[in-house]
Amino acid sequence: MKEVNVNLGDRSYRILIGSGILSEPGIVGRWLPGKQALVVTNSTVAPLYLSRVLAGLTAFDVGSMVLPDGEQFKTLGVMNQIITELLRLKFSRDACIIALGGGVIGDVAGFAAACYQRGIALVQVPTTLLAQVDSSVGGKTAVNHESGKNMIGAFHQPRAVISDTDVLATLPRRELCAGLAEVIKYGLIRDPEFFQWLEQNLDRVLVLEGDALEYAIARSCGIKSQIVSEDETETGVRALLNFGHTFGHAVETALGYRHWLHGEAVAAGMIIGADLSVRMGRI
Repeated sequence: MKEVNVNLGDRSYRILIGSGILSEPGIVGRWLPGKQALVVTNSTVAPLYLSRVLAGLTAFDVGSMVLPDGEQFKTLGVMNQIITELLRLKFSRDACIIALGGGVIGDVAGFAAACYQRGIALVQVPTTLLAQVDSSVGGKTAVNHESGKNMIGAFHQPRAVISDTDVLATLPRRELCAGLAEVIKYGLIRDPEFFQWLEQNLDRVLVLEGDALEYAIARSCGIKSQIVSEDETETGVRALLNFGHTFGHAVETALGYRHWLHGEAVAAGMIIGADLSVRMGRI
């Protein structure tokens, strides 16, 4: 198992990356501040991994909530459903939300955690490559507005990120490739040697070869954690992480958050951004 630290003083946390770690006893429960937890997931992930997470939380007062799957459900209305469930369960400020899913689940559940009683604990359990290398790390939580993506949100850091590489075996190839766009982004913005490594080892990552996959995820998280530690709330250098996203978000908004996956839009956005930079004489 690999570990990456996100250094934010008393809000620092660890990213755990490895094969089969989701089945380790207590792997999720050790990060809970109290006895109450709500696992938020979606209809695609729940049949695959919800029972495994719940099996490790038998000592806790745990509820679960299964949301529809899709970017179009990353809304204030869905976030309000999570808040309503927390209230129905009479959960206190010592409660924790466990976000089990991809980027949409991490964002909407994370935003609910940021808002409920002015903020409760959050543990991210990402189940897509894109979420493992990007959206689960760094504390950005949000929902979409019809006029723009991620327009309503808050910075709310998790207590831990638990990335089991085995869950990627059930990921459709299209989702895997979309996640690789974010991995490639990290090489482009800060690590030319990592970018070169990806050119030489991309096939190994695509077939989920253990060592290559863990290295790609850990290196991506390492680059992001370093940037987040330097600039948590995006007033400067953290803007580097948005490479490809400015144009990519425009594509997603224009398509009503349907048809294209987020990583596909980011991939196109990086190409458009690079082309614009050439036209402006920057590169």
